[in-house]
Amino acid sequence: MKYNFNAGPSMLPREVVEATAQACLDFNGSGLSLMEIPHRSPEFRAVLQEARDLVRTLLDVPQDYEILFLSGGARMEFCRVPYNFLRRSAAYLDTGTWAFQAMHEASHFGQVITVASSRQEHYTHIPKGFEQRIPDQADYFHFTSNNTIYGTELRYDPESPVPLISDMSSDILSRPVEVSRYACIYAGAQKNLSMAGVNLVIVRRDALPPADRYIPMMLDYREHLAAGSMLNTPPVLPIYTALLNLRWLYRQGGVEEMDRRARERASVLYDEIGRNRLFRAVAREDSRSLMNICFVMDDEFAAREQDFLDFVEQRGIRNIRGHRSVGGFRASCYNAMPLEGVMALQQAMRDFEKQVLAGRV
Repeated sequence: MKYNFNAGPSMLPREVVEATAQACLDFNGSGLSLMEIPHRSPEFRAVLQEARDLVRTLLDVPQDYEILFLSGGARMEFCRVPYNFLRRSAAYLDTGTWAFQAMHEASHFGQVITVASSRQEHYTHIPKGFEQRIPDQADYFHFTSNNTIYGTELRYDPESPVPLISDMSSDILSRPVEVSRYACIYAGAQKNLSMAGVNLVIVRRDALPPADRYIPMMLDYREHLAAGSMLNTPPVLPIYTALLNLRWLYRQGGVEEMDRRARERASVLYDEIGRNRLFRAVAREDSRSLMNICFVMDDEFAAREQDFLDFVEQRGIRNIRGHRSVGGFRASCYNAMPLEGVMALQQAMRDFEKQVLAGRV
């Protein structure tokens, strides 16, 4: 058995992968590949509508919000968000690489106010008290809910005196979200939703300010709303995979069940990291992510890092090497990761500890 702990593209439920592969050969018995069907055909329109409906159901999205499936990755939304929402100034919470890049992109459209930052502490925590520092005059407040590289997460919906916008690329659909607090939520799909190639955007229609400047068509949310995600040819295959995965999520018990599983998986690994003499966690305990569990070798055993990677690879545990900017290890535990995979990693950590301490490795 292979367990894929990659941070993204992440593992998907096996049944979703197999059904996608079958649709690439023959979509719904049509004799045509999913990759060949017209995107404006009734068959694909039905796929798109069901995917929207399932997102609305799973996240309890109010009716005054639109659900879009776009392309370009979260980086594209770093640009689309300020193009559509930023007129004078915007407030950002700086909690990691992706949050910082979103801030940099927004700085080309207006003043960016850093509400709080953990950059000087190597992004090991979510700054406390940031909600009280959000300026009332800002056009919006933006935060990244989960930071994949550093393993920190804000797993609640903050209070904000201005429109709230969030990049939820790596923890979307892993917990309940009070969507009505937000003006806009966006997420790249390749963590908890689908394969790479599609973005989910949830936007409240009346939150978009009046268009008082030229916005290129492909960057204008209003244009995408009017076209129903079909302003250009949509990424048909990733949207279909998203639909299959949304169906799987619904059958599993929805985001409430995903939240329970996430907490269970994380508890197993963080408890083992705390117990095991060889390892230590990277993020502070009060900010630790349930999606990306980052840890390193304790200083005494730092030379054993590659040995551990080789050890777990032999046991079918794949892609736990940490991000190149941080090092160490990263066990990404998105929705499709079964508890058995986490327990296999836990056992490998215990067995490696025994061998190292006994001098056999």
